[in-house]
Amino acid sequence: MHSHAHTNGTGKLLTWSLLVTVGFVAVEVAGAIRSGSLALLSDAGHNVTDALSLMLAWFGFYVQSKPPDEVKTYGYHRAGVLAAFVNALVLLVLCAWIFYESWHRFLAPQPVQETTMIVVAGVGMLVNALVMYWLRPASLHDVNVRSAFVHMLGDFLGSVAIIVGAIVIGLTGWIRIDPLLSGLIALLIVWTAWDIIKETLNILLEGLPRGLSLQHVMDALTSVDGVVEIHDLHIWSLGSSTHALSCHVVIADVPPSESTGTLRRINYLLAERFHIHHTTVQFEHAGCALSENGCVIPNGSAQSHQH
Repeated sequence: MHSHAHTNGTGKLLTWSLLVTVGFVAVEVAGAIRSGSLALLSDAGHNVTDALSLMLAWFGFYVQSKPPDEVKTYGYHRAGVLAAFVNALVLLVLCAWIFYESWHRFLAPQPVQETTMIVVAGVGMLVNALVMYWLRPASLHDVNVRSAFVHMLGDFLGSVAIIVGAIVIGLTGWIRIDPLLSGLIALLIVWTAWDIIKETLNILLEGLPRGLSLQHVMDALTSVDGVVEIHDLHIWSLGSSTHALSCHVVIADVPPSESTGTLRRINYLLAERFHIHHTTVQFEHAGCALSENGCVIPNGSAQSHQH
């Protein structure tokens, strides 16, 4: 029930964020035409990509929230990851365009109406700050929403740059400040987008989830009462916050009814300490031979499956 409510809440916030952003694009285009500011018009173009980003994030969130079926047995968790990956690529393309425009604007600066720039950019700051406030809680654990959040952060910084640039132009007449600030903002966006690309690619390639250490998990599993040895340990992500694990666990040669407690302790540890809830554990029963040192595990061991 909590998960369902969280899903509905995030979906509604993405919808409202999209509507507010589209409305501001119209305002900014009108302001750009009135002031003759290429910076405002470029920022309006950036806001269009923000709207597309929010639309893509909403679609990805909607699809990843669908329950599993006979074909997608794990569900659609990676739809959001794919949306985030595409969003990050769009950000890199946008930054390349910003660099290109900044260079040409630096070589051939044009006069603008500073007051209109400040007013429109100020409204843009408020709009982007509001959308970022809405998206921030979900962005902390969902890479899809975080990619949309980064879009809005980039546009917020763009609005700040426009205001600073307009003030500097009004005070000093140095109109090349605008392209310089735009280039710095683009560098920040590239750095953040690249981090999202690395994370989403790691998920798509079924790499170790972010923040986990394979050796740390193995050591923790080995410490569970009843576990003799762990091997063939694999951990991967189904989505940005849903992880899965499979492993082979060597235990003493005990009846299946006694091994149930070991399995329960393993699953509890994985869920509580590492937030891993999808597990496949295969038990291997080790033969036990009496010796002066106690129980000795032979090289060959029989296998039994338990999930």
